Amino acid sequence: MTEDTMIETLPPIRHWPALNLSGVDFDPVLTELMLEAPVTRIQLPDGEGWAWLVTRYEDVRTVTEDPRFSREAVTDRQVTRLAPHFVPARGAVGFLDPPDHTRLRDSVAAAFTAKGVERIREKCRRMLDELVDELLQDGPPTDLTATVLTPFPTAVICELMGVPAADRHGMHAWTRLVLSSSHGLQAGERARNEMGAYFADLIELREGGTGEDVISLLGAAVGRGEVTREEAAGLAVRLQTGGEALTHNSGQLFYILLTRPGLAERLRREPEIRPQAVDELLRYIPHRNAVGLSRIATQDVGIQGVRIRAGDAIYVSYLSANRDPDVFPFPETIDFSRSPNPHVSFGSGPHSCPGDLLARLESELLVDALLDRVPGLRLAVPANEVPFRKGALIRGPEALPVTWS
Repeated sequence: MTEDTMIETLPPIRHWPALNLSGVDFDPVLTELMLEAPVTRIQLPDGEGWAWLVTRYEDVRTVTEDPRFSREAVTDRQVTRLAPHFVPARGAVGFLDPPDHTRLRDSVAAAFTAKGVERIREKCRRMLDELVDELLQDGPPTDLTATVLTPFPTAVICELMGVPAADRHGMHAWTRLVLSSSHGLQAGERARNEMGAYFADLIELREGGTGEDVISLLGAAVGRGEVTREEAAGLAVRLQTGGEALTHNSGQLFYILLTRPGLAERLRREPEIRPQAVDELLRYIPHRNAVGLSRIATQDVGIQGVRIRAGDAIYVSYLSANRDPDVFPFPETIDFSRSPNPHVSFGSGPHSCPGDLLARLESELLVDALLDRVPGLRLAVPANEVPFRKGALIRGPEALPVTWS
């Protein structure tokens, strides 16, 4: 579409409340927005003004991969946002553009490669086996979220980060405050600051070290003058909270398997398809509420014939991109044979999640352990009685009551 044929009439602004959704229900507001127009305008519960939202797969990829859309420029603006503590912080890794963003990511990249993740596989498997041993010893019923699905991802990300075992409970408490909007701005910011101070001290202790965990890599980078201690601590907070978010994702994954027992039975019968099945479940899971962080257009850009003007804020929805029927035929169907499956559950572009291999490892280990070692695993309550978190930015069950035979 040429410059002369750009649509100049602005679409109406749609208010998008922060809904507390149960189960794996897809956000009805997002469904409506997807149907109305691929490029629309929204207003979120906090912040100021309005922002563009793109919902189709190719448009999401365009915005996230095009350097004309800047995260760093958000720090100069008051943008409509989901939660009160999503205030952009200058210098934070989530609000940096290349080359600074690339410089920070490169400092820890080795920990998130296939080799880096494989380094901790056996220790993760042993930690999970111990949790399942305790589960079986105590017997049914139990809350799977409390006994396995929370402590396991927490232990794994702490292991990769290099957080001492004695500090992991406190780290989890901080993370829950950061990932929740229900405690307000001050509680979330205080938790983030306390985490940052903790990591700054730990990084200082490991400056010049040769360890392979994230904190040691950051300490080495600080020692070489490649990143500042403040930058390193901010990146550590971001990685820790992102890693613990899998607690919620694994809860949704098992909620699906326990409410659709045919899927679980197939995975028991055909263990060879589990990696591909996990990838499809990660595509399908509505892992968050609404949207994450915005970008600012630094130039006029055309998307689907709509002119996004320089200075406009814009969001993308990875959730809706994963349901785009042009890319994923019958997107509402969980299809373990789906191939190719180019989902964007871990984002796209420079700000994509570096922990995608770690998340897949954790999910596959959980599926193997719980389906193979806990025969007859099933919900202990009706599906509609499973409580889901309220006021959480990342969706998932508060508890997952289960039993087995």
